[in-house]
Amino acid sequence: MKPPATTSTTESQKDAAHDGGAGGCGGGLLRPSWICYMAILSTVFWFLVFSLHYGMQGDVSSVLFRPSALSLPLLNSFTFDQNPEPEQHAPAPAKPAPSTAPVAAAPADPCAGRYIYMYDMPARFNEELLRDCRALRPWTEGMCRYVVNGGMGEPLGDEGGVFSERGWFATDQFVLDIIFHGRMKRYGCLTNDSAAAAAVFVPFYGSCDLGRYLFHHNGSVKDALAEDLVGWLTRRPEWRAMGGCDHFFVPGRTTWDFRRRRDVGWEWGSKLLTYPAVQNMTAILVEASPWSRNNFAVPYPTYFHPETAADVAAWQDRVRAAEREWLFSFAGGPRNGNGTIRADIIRQCRASSLCNLFHCHGAAAAGCNSPGAVMRVFESSHFCLQPRGDTMTRRSTFDTILAGCIPVFFHPGSAYTQYTLHLPPEHGRYSVLILHSDVTGRNVSIEETLRAIPPEKVRSMREEVIRLIPTVVYADTRSRRVDFRDAFDVAVDAAIDRVAKRRRGEPDARK
Repeated sequence: MKPPATTSTTESQKDAAHDGGAGGCGGGLLRPSWICYMAILSTVFWFLVFSLHYGMQGDVSSVLFRPSALSLPLLNSFTFDQNPEPEQHAPAPAKPAPSTAPVAAAPADPCAGRYIYMYDMPARFNEELLRDCRALRPWTEGMCRYVVNGGMGEPLGDEGGVFSERGWFATDQFVLDIIFHGRMKRYGCLTNDSAAAAAVFVPFYGSCDLGRYLFHHNGSVKDALAEDLVGWLTRRPEWRAMGGCDHFFVPGRTTWDFRRRRDVGWEWGSKLLTYPAVQNMTAILVEASPWSRNNFAVPYPTYFHPETAADVAAWQDRVRAAEREWLFSFAGGPRNGNGTIRADIIRQCRASSLCNLFHCHGAAAAGCNSPGAVMRVFESSHFCLQPRGDTMTRRSTFDTILAGCIPVFFHPGSAYTQYTLHLPPEHGRYSVLILHSDVTGRNVSIEETLRAIPPEKVRSMREEVIRLIPTVVYADTRSRRVDFRDAFDVAVDAAIDRVAKRRRGEPDARK
């Protein structure tokens, strides 16, 4: 019969436990035995004998530690040669004096904390959608001229001297997903190791997917690819690391295009942003929802996509020197469903000799599709009126900034509460707010309000608008020599910062 295990602890076991254990990394120390003590005493005794004997004849160390054939000089580094050359007996070099110069620190990694892992997704989620570009907007001529050149669209000419020589394209306002993917392909801090990444980018072309079926009455058709996307992502090991909380993507349109609530009857948009898995991700949109913390807004794409800081500076000098013959202008038409503010703006503009009205309605509507014609209006005006568009925001806001024209808003939600990453918090430095209720209810004069602003203040505001241009445009998606911080860079840094806060357990903050 096997004896029961003892529970007593031997003295040696106690010693081992006290010293930290004898096994594994950093194990305990062994206590010396009586033999060790005798060996030490013997060594000391003979050391004294040799010291007395040779003390008058030379250095003790020369006797005790006489060089032998096995002694080798200490080297800083060496390589092992299996076929060495015959030894050459050269004079030993003089030993250099120790240096007092500071040792240079290893160069810091410029991508530290900024690495992005980008999925190599099946083409059905992005580039395959561009093959049938006519189907992306079937109620018009299609999207073929807008999806080329990495989403920038077909190149524009100088439009009668309105634009500079290069960097101008016929860019649609709802192609940010394509543009962002193009810029990300050339992002300098991509990594193939998702575990080393600060964030994970999902290159899904949400605007292209939705554009095919925007007016389709079958909700399941609108949502088919979005559901496919969710299934594909949640099966990935990269997703399981944080449940998608470190993922971000750019659907390419406003938040309202992806928040359909019902499947009964016909209702606008898809349900992409309502899926629980997608709500873990960060969505970057041209207009965000103020009630959702997993999305933030970035500028609409403009027509200008410069390659270098020099291109930007040249354009800034151009609009800074522009002759502005109009006090204010408005380019747009009436809208149903957003009150009477546009009707009042058009009425006041027509009644003022200081306002340039570019009326986009009826037969004149085609002119508003001309980038050169619209920009010519903005470049010749001190102030540009920016009421809400089909939603609270408007692409024209960024065309205005690009032209060096001071935007005039009629609701804080048109810019101030949306583009907090790209526009200064001191709104009065670059813009004017005239509440729409004052215009429609109290009949406040837009002309009188703007004329009351001192000329020196106008110049200061315009300079601030011009200063904003680099960070509200998206650089050329094809270029590898972008040397300035554009809207893409601002958005990526914000996504990385959000993921970092999530890793630390901090709550999401509305951007």
